[in-house]
Amino acid sequence: MVDLRHHGDAEVGPGLLDFAVNVRDRTPPQWLVERLAASLSDLAAYPDPESARHAVARRHRRDPADVLLTAGAAEAFVLLARALTPRRAVVVHPQFTEPEAALRAAGHPVERVVLDGDFTLDPDRIPDDADLVIVGNPTNPTSVLHPAATLAALARPGRILVVDEAFADCIPGEAESVAGRTDLPGLVVIRSLTKTWGLAGLRVGYLLADPALVRRFAEHQPLWAVSTPALVAARECTSPRALAEADAWAADLAVRRTRLVADLTALGFTVTPRPRASFVLVHTPGADLLRRRLRERGIAVRRGDTFPGLGTDYLRIAVRQAETNAQLVTVLAELL
Repeated sequence: MVDLRHHGDAEVGPGLLDFAVNVRDRTPPQWLVERLAASLSDLAAYPDPESARHAVARRHRRDPADVLLTAGAAEAFVLLARALTPRRAVVVHPQFTEPEAALRAAGHPVERVVLDGDFTLDPDRIPDDADLVIVGNPTNPTSVLHPAATLAALARPGRILVVDEAFADCIPGEAESVAGRTDLPGLVVIRSLTKTWGLAGLRVGYLLADPALVRRFAEHQPLWAVSTPALVAARECTSPRALAEADAWAADLAVRRTRLVADLTALGFTVTPRPRASFVLVHTPGADLLRRRLRERGIAVRRGDTFPGLGTDYLRIAVRQAETNAQLVTVLAELL
């Protein structure tokens, strides 16, 4: 039985060098910390989401009615599970396990379409009568980016297509994002602001969908679900300044990721081809034993066997700063 509720934060601990959690390091930036701190003077008032909703809408060139702000992407999956009554729900794996966990907790049967090899998505693998399909892009934990055209081919009347774009801003220009698409029937795009901006403890994200779906999901959301500081974060992190900073970070990430992949490959590891997110998926015999030995040396990496479709021979490794990545490579070389 796969533990769908296991996440990378369970791997870390005091004194461990963290390659397990895929939140950007050295964040949040100081300018964002200052704005969040200033928002504390407004805590006596109930949160008002309107300015943040409009900011997110402008960022994706959509109508504010297409936006629902959530307490992180995880809440969005719970709202979907509560609001929908799918006859045949399909989750494409390996991917973030919370969508399936939320569906099962709400009493919905879930069918898995498990990808293998290089983990690319073939639309023909999805059953024609699936009325709910959930896929990540780029996908956690594989770091694979599916073409937007492939995702668009999955959309059809009578089907809800959920695309988890929590890591879309890891890619310069957000290539292959469908967040701005309003022409695809039943499309729901889920975004997180916790990864790039280091706000996992604040809980902030949003979903994009047609207004009828947004209203449907909102009916299952508690009043004032998103706090005032989180609303400030949503507004600030979708500003032109923030988008420019995120794009520059994504370009630098690509350089650091390429070097890390080369170093891991030189050590004999198999890395899933063409990674595009802030982590890489590594396959090697005995990976789980290696994970435990790394922990003994003060380094935490993410186990792979809690993702459906993977097993104990997989590890997910976050891409850190160049000097931190080099520390990991040095210890791996010693262990091997």
